[in-house]
Amino acid sequence: MPIDNYNDNTFVAFTDISGFKELMKNDTDALKAIKRFYQSGYNILSEIANVQGFFVSDAGVLFARNGTNEEKLRDLLIVVKDINRKMLQRNYMLTTSIAYGYFNYQDKIEFNGIEKNPIYGGAYVHAFLDNENGTPKLQPGQCRICKEHLPEMNMAEFGMIREMGRKHYQYFWNVETEDDIENFEKNYKNTYSLKYAGMLKALRNG
Repeated sequence: MPIDNYNDNTFVAFTDISGFKELMKNDTDALKAIKRFYQSGYNILSEIANVQGFFVSDAGVLFARNGTNEEKLRDLLIVVKDINRKMLQRNYMLTTSIAYGYFNYQDKIEFNGIEKNPIYGGAYVHAFLDNENGTPKLQPGQCRICKEHLPEMNMAEFGMIREMGRKHYQYFWNVETEDDIENFEKNYKNTYSLKYAGMLKALRNG
């Protein structure tokens, strides 16, 4: 699908496949993951006219085009949710960071301010850096929204969004109701406790 030129403030999502380096140890596994990722993105973006994007290797860049800030974020969250769910059907997980700011697409990505401060040069850079090096580190399956540069909005209106420290909101794309969030978080944290216990057992058994 061709991407129309764009030059404005908007929401941009940077998303990539969790554990892709491990998948790359086997060419067949890596190609299956990428094929699923690209096909899911293509199918979903063809249904949501207000969101466009492109995919390179194990990563995707998505952005909302038109409407109010609320409409842009809502449409982008729908796409993020649908792509995550499509990937999860094949046991693939993604990490996603969303940022707001200037975004320019003219057959390539550009951002303002690079000579002064590349970290804050635009929404794409902010989303990318948060996904790669943000604190706390993004965990598989998580999607978060950066508070920095975020316009005045009532985040409670979107549903399934909770504050995540001073720098982020977390979007719980995998639950159906607000009541499900607490139970999910408890179960998710328990998986890390089990992983830690497994490491201790392996170390003790030699």
